[in-house]
Amino acid sequence: MPAGVSYLRFVSFCSMAMLSMMAGAQCVHVVYKPLDDLDDLIEQAVKERLAET
Repeated sequence: MPAGVSYLRFVSFCSMAMLSMMAGAQCVHVVYKPLDDLDDLIEQAVKERLAET
């Protein structure tokens, strides 16, 4: 195994690392709400694209 650790320790470390990344991503989306205005941005981009032609 990598770094000479057991399978159980390696799997548990990888699981906790993935859980931590998922929790961090969820916190960012709850606090900053980056996708709330996505529909407005898409509509604006479509209008701009149609105005160009």
